[in-house]
Parts: sequence; structure tokens; C-alpha cells
Amino acid sequence: MLTVTDALIIVDVQNDFMPAGSLPVPDGDAAIPSVNQWIRVAGRGGALVAASRDWHPADHLSFRENGGPWPAHCVKETRGAAFHPSLALPDDFLLVTKGDSSGLEQYSAFDATGLAEKLKSRGVIRIFVCGLALNVCVKATVLDGVRLGFETSVIMAGSRAIDKAAGQLAVDEMRLAGAAILE
Repeated sequence: MLTVTDALIIVDVQNDFMPAGSLPVPDGDAAIPSVNQWIRVAGRGGALVAASRDWHPADHLSFRENGGPWPAHCVKETRGAAFHPSLALPDDFLLVTKGDSSGLEQYSAFDATGLAEKLKSRGVIRIFVCGLALNVCVKATVLDGVRLGFETSVIMAGSRAIDKAAGQLAVDEMRLAGAAILE
């Protein structure tokens, strides 16, 4: 049961990370029913729901055409940057925007977003993290959560990795850092 001292952090459940998107996470859409279930649990217990999104300008440094490792994705104001239409975010969710500056890469929902301060000001002690991709932005968010002193758990059913091997390495790293892995 989640309570008012908990936060559910949903990472980047956006159209471009779905199987038909520009940077697809295999079975990314299969995580959504679990995420929605956790949103309902959070609502019943009064926990904060936060959702991060990549919101990149077209000239973002992470894009291959700009010398980065990724294809163009989640360009702000496009359909690809929108949350998946099946994601049942509550009306009062906390929106966390990242990657919205051309020259700044932000994998973690905590990286220069003010999220940690907002959580602490609300008395949040525990965070539960899920989303896409497990081995990239979910991992970065979890590792920052632990580093920032939050009791941190990863919701595996609500997360998907770019590939199985990378996902397992990410799980091992998060567990070693002190995160609980909820199978």
C-alpha cells in the first residue's frame, strides 16, 4: 500500500518509446497495464504520482544527426513526445520535463528538474519507479533516487528494457546501489 509519504515516478511512457516509435523499447506498451494498476494504488493511498517526459528540441545533442547516440525522438510538441494514450495519469499528476535544452542530456527524472526538492517538500520518503527504458532513464532515475536518500524500489512489471542483457545489467546495478527490485 502506498501512502502520502510515497511517490510513484513513471519514466517516459511516451509514444516514441513504443514498438512503433522512433526509438522503440520492445514490448514497451506491455508495461502500461501494470503502470496503470500502480497509479490506482497510489491514488487510493494518497501517494504523489509524477511522470517524466523527454521533451527534446529538434537540435538536441543526443540525436545521431547532431553527433549523439540516439535517433531523433520525443521532439517537443510532436505525437512521438506525447504520453501513450493508454496511460491513465491522474489529473493532479506532477509533470517532470527533461531533455528540453539542446545542449543538456538528462536521463534521470531528477537531473536538473527540481523533482527531488518537490518530493522532499511534500514529505516523500519512498519512491517507486517504473517506465521506459529500464536500462537507460529508469536506471538513471533509480540510481539518483538512492543517492538522494529516498528509499527506492523498481517496479519490474511496469518497466521494459531495450534488450534483455542490458536490462539484467541495469537490475544488477540498481540492486547493488541499494534499490529494491519488485518482481
